[in-house]
Amino acid sequence: MRWYFKSLGRRKILEFAFLLLFVFFFIGPMLNLLLLAFSGKWQYPAVLPQVWSLEWWHFVLSQDEVLSSIGLSFLIATVVTLISIIVCIPAAYAFARIQFPLSRWFLFSFLLTQAFPKMGLYVAIAVLFYKVGLMNTFFGIVLIHIVNTLMFMTWIPTSAFRSINKAQEESARDAGASPLQVFWHITLPMAMPGILVASIFTFLNSLDEAQGTMLIGIPDYKTMPIIMYSIISDYPSTAGAVFSIILTLPTVILLLVAKRFVNADVLSGGFQIK
Repeated sequence: MRWYFKSLGRRKILEFAFLLLFVFFFIGPMLNLLLLAFSGKWQYPAVLPQVWSLEWWHFVLSQDEVLSSIGLSFLIATVVTLISIIVCIPAAYAFARIQFPLSRWFLFSFLLTQAFPKMGLYVAIAVLFYKVGLMNTFFGIVLIHIVNTLMFMTWIPTSAFRSINKAQEESARDAGASPLQVFWHITLPMAMPGILVASIFTFLNSLDEAQGTMLIGIPDYKTMPIIMYSIISDYPSTAGAVFSIILTLPTVILLLVAKRFVNADVLSGGFQIK
């Protein structure tokens, strides 16, 4: 046995130890959540549920409020992502290609939405929303979500545009292409992986946003995270586990779909100010 560990080397042993820690602290709770969601009876010291059941799945999915919250959450996340793309992609291109005074400071300012406690920021915004009549409105919720996603949709696409060699764009211009044709056929396709990563993060961030929605949208607009709070407080932990899986599933699916685009280069490059 000692010979086997020596043959592996210290690095391999440390990597295996970190893998075990990852499984214990991250995958372990998710596995426990999954087992709890399908359990009908699970009491200590049993390792697995004594009775398997779909009772709480039926209960959660039969609630009209739950189903409406799922549809509302996806609608808000889709609208927020589309508006963010329309507003932020031109801004990201300007930061990447146009030299203007204080450009780095303007880009840095998008980080400020993540630099302070969210609730304090949301309360300050809510005061303004109350004065202009945006409290308890769909548009008010969309705006509060956009404030929280500006950094993703600006920084990552800016890095994607900067990574494109200008010589390729200049060659297309020399061949007779207009600036719009160069952007649409050369620049945008090459920057698309970074834009997709930013769009996915924006969608997921909007889907999971609770504090801003609760402050601006209650009582008429209840999204999935808000309904989850009430389920956890009013029903057994099994119901909360079911709804947690429903809330987590879109995140897992989208990250698996975007796996080919999400890498260390895109993420590290997207959070640098150059």
